[in-house]
Amino acid sequence: MEIDAAVRASSDSRLRTKYDSAVYVVQRAFALYPFEEISFSFNGGKDSTVLLHLIRAGYYLHKKSGDEAHTDTFQNCPLRTIYFETPCAFPEINSFTYETVSTYGLPLETIRLDFKSGLEGLLKNKTTKAIFIGTRIGDPNAVGQEQFSPSSPGWPPFMRVNPILDWSYRDVWSFLLTCKVKYCSLYDEGYTSIGSIYDTVPNALLCDSSNGKSFRPAYMLSDGRLERAGRAKKTNSNSAGSNGINSTEGEQIISRSASVIVVGDEILFGTVEDKFGAALCKKLHEIGWQVSHVAIVPNETDSVAEEVERCKSTDDAVFLVGGLGPLHSDISLAGVAKAFGVRLAPDEEFEEHLSQLIGNSYIGDRNVMALLPEGITELLHHKRLPLPLIKCKNVIILAATNVDELDMEWNCLLDTHESGLVRAKPFVSKHLSTSLPDIKIAPVIEKLCLEFSDVYIGAHRISRTGPLVVNLLGKDNQRVEGATEKLTSSFDGQFSQV
Repeated sequence: MEIDAAVRASSDSRLRTKYDSAVYVVQRAFALYPFEEISFSFNGGKDSTVLLHLIRAGYYLHKKSGDEAHTDTFQNCPLRTIYFETPCAFPEINSFTYETVSTYGLPLETIRLDFKSGLEGLLKNKTTKAIFIGTRIGDPNAVGQEQFSPSSPGWPPFMRVNPILDWSYRDVWSFLLTCKVKYCSLYDEGYTSIGSIYDTVPNALLCDSSNGKSFRPAYMLSDGRLERAGRAKKTNSNSAGSNGINSTEGEQIISRSASVIVVGDEILFGTVEDKFGAALCKKLHEIGWQVSHVAIVPNETDSVAEEVERCKSTDDAVFLVGGLGPLHSDISLAGVAKAFGVRLAPDEEFEEHLSQLIGNSYIGDRNVMALLPEGITELLHHKRLPLPLIKCKNVIILAATNVDELDMEWNCLLDTHESGLVRAKPFVSKHLSTSLPDIKIAPVIEKLCLEFSDVYIGAHRISRTGPLVVNLLGKDNQRVEGATEKLTSSFDGQFSQV
């Protein structure tokens, strides 16, 4: 079978891994459901074109494994195929679809209703247990889906079979070009993701400025995450949790808050001491940010998810340290994904950085470190960083393993506009030491707290018999000085500045 032979002969080990996984899903579907109760949803796009040939290959291998006498009769797969034709489809898509089903002998059912109504009619007239769909991670409807996923509540009941769910844009084009199969001509004209004629244009990133207004083919797009850049543009609005505030405006902010989450069983076991929490508190304070919460959690997905969920909506930023890597205990990214209600998906750009750093030790499905929360991940680049840092909405994941590395990553964050770490109005602080007993100064400090409610006033002892240190902290220098003066004047000569 030409598809299987082409992939097997390829030197692209990642493609072979993806192919094996996808074809296994196809064979599994044929083993689970009667052939006549399975359908294939084909729309003429690149993803469903890939899926068509994977189904052909899977059908061939499924029949071959059954010791059929003449496997050459299974070069094609006469699977019931459904096409949802709409008036706003590109003519090239329609032409390619009908030409393809004719070439490969696919029994076609054309539906001219919306997807849900069309499925209801289809399942009412013909028993359909499963439908092959070319959904990939990153597609708007992919959230929460697995390779076998029952249809959503309120929809007709059937099993969605997603063989290429974990394929990237690069994987799709690697397959199409390796197998030398025909695809819709629009992809050679700069279209990278095809919707309707009203919301789709060639991807501007493929514009060939040296040749007038022509566009390079879709497979030349270097960053697969920008696949949908040719779709209708959304308004680019800035949010407080991103990089929408410039440094001048930042100086006027009275206060910004952050939480720190440190992941590590070894800290909770008492094996090592946490130094990240204290270091980040100091660094945030230095740029005028207030730390509202510090937590140490075990290496458990749910524990991370619960902390992130609690902090992400109340703080301007959440810093997460620890639990990154390929080990079973490295669950931080899974926890972040769960907190935002998304799934982990392969990130093509991050995987390229990993390959440059660690070689091909992890490829294909095994590269778990390249799985990032889908649809919410931004990579923060800096020339001093061996790998970009990961930002998910307002959650920044730090990869530091010691304080020196944390210092370097922090400085890079401050130098990276996309981090959103604008400098806020700085804190002013006073620290006063006294040998007076707590019981004597407590009433005075209590009144000061009421009078200077915008100034933080707290105290701690260096030792049980040592001096008491009173800390006054705020963003208005006059108010901090006023509270300091009132405290010291209440106990003439009994306080000294630390």
